[in-house]
Amino acid sequence: MGYVIDDLLLVEDNPADAELTIYTLQKNGMAGSIRVLEDGKEALDYLFCQGKYQDRRATDRPRLILLDLKLPKVEGLEVLKAIRGDNRTRSIPVVIHTSSKEQKDLSEGYLRGASAFVQKPVDFDKFRQSILDIGSFWLRVNEPPPAEAFPCLPS
Repeated sequence: MGYVIDDLLLVEDNPADAELTIYTLQKNGMAGSIRVLEDGKEALDYLFCQGKYQDRRATDRPRLILLDLKLPKVEGLEVLKAIRGDNRTRSIPVVIHTSSKEQKDLSEGYLRGASAFVQKPVDFDKFRQSILDIGSFWLRVNEPPPAEAFPCLPS
């Protein structure tokens, strides 16, 4: 069974942060395909082929999920919990990219299975550099999980 890799699923409710992330990754040739979702419920619908995404093939999955924590409808830690709690998605790397400085968010993020936790810098150049660092590792160096890492996929 084959599957399609979108380079990045960006779950971000701040349009300026989303735009800068997309611009930085594409300008540096790190991501050809980026899907942006603005709230946690839409991210879950997309990942689990529900709601307006019910016709999406479950075998098409992102190579990386870049997840903000402070999201409308369903917050990022709940999205992460759902991702890690399902065999179809638990192998997808999830990098939390948040402005939160709270120690509990850092701890909970890792306890719920985050692959990495990166605090969003306020400074424009540092923000851009954090995106370059994330993209360099997760989209260039890291090997995505093979199809066998996703058991229990629907036919």
